[in-house]
Amino acid sequence: MKKLTLAILTITLAMSCNQEQKQEAPKPETPFVWEGANLYFLLTDRFNNGETSNDVNFERTRETGKLRGFEGGDIKGITQKIKEGYFTDLGINAIWMTPIVEQIYGGTDEGTGVTYGFHGYWAKDWTKIDPNFGTEEDLKELVKEAHAKGIRVVLDAVINHTGPVTEKDPVWPEEWVRTDKQCTYDSYDNTISCTLVANLPDIRTESNENVALPPQLVEKWKAEGRYDQEVKELDAFFERTGHPRAPRFYIMKWLTDYITDFGIDGYRVDTVKHTEEYVWQEFKKECDYAFETYKKNNPDKVLDGNNFYLVGEVYNYGISGGQFYDYGDRKVNYFNPPSFQSLINFEFKWNSKQMGYEAMFRKYNDSLKGPLKGFGTLNYLSSHDDGSPFDAKREKPYETANRLLLSPGTSQVYYGDESARSLVIEGTEGDATLRSFMNWEALNSDPKTKAVLEHWQKLGQFRTNHPAVGAGKHQMITQEPYLFYRSYQQGDFKDLVIVGLDLPKGEKVIDVSKVFEEGDKLQDAYSGVKATVENGKIIINSNANIILIERQ
Repeated sequence: MKKLTLAILTITLAMSCNQEQKQEAPKPETPFVWEGANLYFLLTDRFNNGETSNDVNFERTRETGKLRGFEGGDIKGITQKIKEGYFTDLGINAIWMTPIVEQIYGGTDEGTGVTYGFHGYWAKDWTKIDPNFGTEEDLKELVKEAHAKGIRVVLDAVINHTGPVTEKDPVWPEEWVRTDKQCTYDSYDNTISCTLVANLPDIRTESNENVALPPQLVEKWKAEGRYDQEVKELDAFFERTGHPRAPRFYIMKWLTDYITDFGIDGYRVDTVKHTEEYVWQEFKKECDYAFETYKKNNPDKVLDGNNFYLVGEVYNYGISGGQFYDYGDRKVNYFNPPSFQSLINFEFKWNSKQMGYEAMFRKYNDSLKGPLKGFGTLNYLSSHDDGSPFDAKREKPYETANRLLLSPGTSQVYYGDESARSLVIEGTEGDATLRSFMNWEALNSDPKTKAVLEHWQKLGQFRTNHPAVGAGKHQMITQEPYLFYRSYQQGDFKDLVIVGLDLPKGEKVIDVSKVFEEGDKLQDAYSGVKATVENGKIIINSNANIILIERQ
């Protein structure tokens, strides 16, 4: 009898241990998925001033048009906000910064007042960080601190033009650039082999002719004491690749150095459609090589197995075009042959204005699971050069968050979206109205702004915690009340969420039987209310008209 009792006790203890082990089994780690990432886009000069001593360089002191000069934002200012947890609290897992390479020294008037290269798109020297933005050590620290918090870093790549010509910035040699023909945008050729605007020299990206370094770079590098080193690195690059010493390959070498030297995770590529499409296939190859080299040389700094991220700005591309952009006389595929993983979606703001939630979510689900399967789209509702944003006066900040952060695809939060920073600034000309300094004071003191931020934070964290939101399959549950679920699987990782919008405040009885099982313990990530599935339903009592349902 004692032996039988002992045996029963042993079996009971074993079962108990097995149950404890089952309960304690770790959940698969949430993967980072570019197709569903939450990317924050900021103008380096307009976000946060972390180092006031670098605010003026190269005697850039001319009076400018309103918001057309350097305002003091820098790399250190971004790093400061990373350390403070601002991006983590906002649910951001990737940051895209405007170009940080050295800009032209002079200012120029394009008809909107004197402008300096505060935006970063007027390169003078791709091999050096502009001191207004910071130093190499600043960039190393930014990448280190971002990666420590699981945040990827995306820089901005410009290959098709130099900065404008000024009294301080001579034009590059004729074999490097063209200046005689301005784009008319009425055909493929009249979009590519021409200058974007007057006084913006166009790199001869089609050329395969060997060219010498521009004399102004040679003179500059010698004065800085680094000419020999730069030439040595260029010799090694051209020997390894076998590329001709053509203009585009010099620039590719200079841009990919930021991958191997600093470990950045991606590039947003500027003015894609103004360059021959094969250039981007070549650029992708060099970026991939540089990224693999960095990971091989820094195995302790590798975040995961994701490839280097390339997202292209094909101006006016929309998701309805699938993999193609139509020039009128020619359609070009910028995804395949392999070049871009994703393109910026200029259509999203119009869809948001014209379509209800379900129609829009369904459209994006069908596109990303259909013509764009294996690729991605970067959605935005406001940006630095789009003069027709979804909500310029910031009258709909909550709807903006709902549409952007809950739509399939990668979301691009433009700095100040989350703080209702106005995009209508009196006294500005052109796109300067979109580029005011980040409104930190309102975030710190205004209750309405704080409430808007809190909404963005809740949705952003939910999106980051659940790849299903951006990269998963969308399925409506009911139209009234409006409920849908998203599902996603990668290996052993499975993700299921339910979202409800425009629901009544107070008690909400939600049928979750199509997604979750009886007894499942769930919670509303928006209100924090917990619930257990009973008879296929849960009850959420909250003072919000939105629910974000996840497993506890």
